[in-house]
Amino acid sequence: MMWLINDFGVLRDRHLHQRSAIQMTKMIAGQALVKVLEAWGVDHLYGIPGGSINHTVEGLYLEKDKIQYIQVRHEEVGALAAAADAKYTGKVGVAFGSAGPGATHLFNGLYDAKMDHVPMLALVGQVPQPTMNTNYFQEMDETPMFSDVAVYNRTATTAEQLPYMVNQAIREAYRQKGPAVVIIPEDLSATEIDYEPVKTPNTVSNTYTQTIDPAAVTATLDLIKAAKHPLIYAGRGLLGARDELVKFSEQFHIPVLNTVPATGVIPTDHPNAIGTFGRLGSKSGFEALQHTDLILFLGSEFPFAQYWPKNIKIIQVNDNSFDIGKMVPIDYAVISDAKNYLQAMIATGETLPETDWLRANRQNKQNWNTWLAQQADDDSQGLAPEAVMKKVASMVGPKDTYGVDTGNVSEWSVRGLPMDKQQRFVLSGLFATMGYGLPAGLAGALSVPDGQAWSFSGDGGFAMVAPDIITEARYELPVINVVFSNRRFGFIYREQVDTKQHLYGVDLTDADWAKVAEGLGGIGFTVSNNAEVEKVFDQIKDLQAKGNRKPIVVNAVIKDDDPIGTAFMPLDAKLYGQEMVDAYAKTSHIDPKEQPALGELLRAKGDNL
Repeated sequence: MMWLINDFGVLRDRHLHQRSAIQMTKMIAGQALVKVLEAWGVDHLYGIPGGSINHTVEGLYLEKDKIQYIQVRHEEVGALAAAADAKYTGKVGVAFGSAGPGATHLFNGLYDAKMDHVPMLALVGQVPQPTMNTNYFQEMDETPMFSDVAVYNRTATTAEQLPYMVNQAIREAYRQKGPAVVIIPEDLSATEIDYEPVKTPNTVSNTYTQTIDPAAVTATLDLIKAAKHPLIYAGRGLLGARDELVKFSEQFHIPVLNTVPATGVIPTDHPNAIGTFGRLGSKSGFEALQHTDLILFLGSEFPFAQYWPKNIKIIQVNDNSFDIGKMVPIDYAVISDAKNYLQAMIATGETLPETDWLRANRQNKQNWNTWLAQQADDDSQGLAPEAVMKKVASMVGPKDTYGVDTGNVSEWSVRGLPMDKQQRFVLSGLFATMGYGLPAGLAGALSVPDGQAWSFSGDGGFAMVAPDIITEARYELPVINVVFSNRRFGFIYREQVDTKQHLYGVDLTDADWAKVAEGLGGIGFTVSNNAEVEKVFDQIKDLQAKGNRKPIVVNAVIKDDDPIGTAFMPLDAKLYGQEMVDAYAKTSHIDPKEQPALGELLRAKGDNL
């Protein structure tokens, strides 16, 4: 056997070296790293060229037949879109930025991916190695910049290691469910190397089969049977487990709440789905929590769990032991993938009968839906956002995607968008950055091309990213972008009112977003009443049916009223006193006779709580 000694003094089998050399191809490292992305199934990525990332962009040019480069107008938009890609598909999203400002602009998307636990890769340019540490133009010490946000954070030191580093970064992004960062000195990406194709797994999935401890099944089953008012609270960990959640809910006859980022984890039209809790929630969600005695807390680190009523038994199921009891004290913990846990519970064959508790919650949710429909139909004081959502709901398809911005628009979207088929809903969950809707709409058009992509924004968030309507126009992505215009930061306005502060900094100078859309290469419409909503959205439906390839912006000029807050809804006189109920009914415009409290519904069925 013949041996060679490589540059590092390591012995290698010469024949093995020759066999592997047959597969090697000369190319710049910038192209080689792009080939690694292709091997992982990445078909598009976002970014803006710059002097310190140019040879990575050259690699994209050389591979343009296999991977699509989307030129955004701001790196933040690209990074947010990459995070949204991962939320829509579960596949790693990719964005890049050049050294200095290009790098710092990526942070919003990276932190969104970190806090919502989705795989993302950022390729970050760096000045050439000979000029590093010399106070060079746009030079920054980038590695520590990303140390808090990244699950993998490395700076390349040789051209040959770049494909390996990108490969490892993607592995870590999947393994740790977060953003990975590879920093690329420009001279290295320009260097020609011998590239040998990397091998990647055919699939990277967390849907592994896990054996659940039978003792956990028995113990939690006993707790559920002993509860009078059990409640499921489902998080993002159950996305992809809709069938199991529905089966479990039906088998044990338990109503289901979900966190806002988990919207769609159970079909929104399922009779056991009663909404969510908190300011973005529903009356049915708030009241169910006031009367439950057991919560089955599944696949979530819901930060607002700390505001749940006290003295409730809680079973938490989570595959990350760090998340167990992080936000609320737990009575029984199951460290497991929530989907596997539900499968184990279903497999017991046990069942529980339908109860007045379930029937009352169903009725409460139906009453709430009726009230929302009434709000939609009344435009006597101006256009209600619910009217826009009602019309959208009537025309969405089974595979449509919804990119939802942060603010009041989140409330209208959670309450009004149907998630009853294969629709996909994303928003900036724990990070809650504004300006998320448009990038997420862009991502939906690229990641799920067989569905209609929608984005929903307030005028404050839309103003932050509006120039990337140009991006949708450039790549002929007919996203329907709905902008709710009320000339203020509505969510923060309400916080200032509630805390009795001066209203300061929350008013916005108005803009005609329909004309802005036309100036950026799109189609613009304005609606301000129900008749215009019907007419315009019917026109949009016709345009899309005829093969429109331009982005559309609907400037929905809405009334100034805030969406009703559901974090606290004192409608039960037995709990809060009649005086508080009357005062709340007056300010909320909710008639307690038409919207009886859940407690009243239960007591009418003989449940004295």
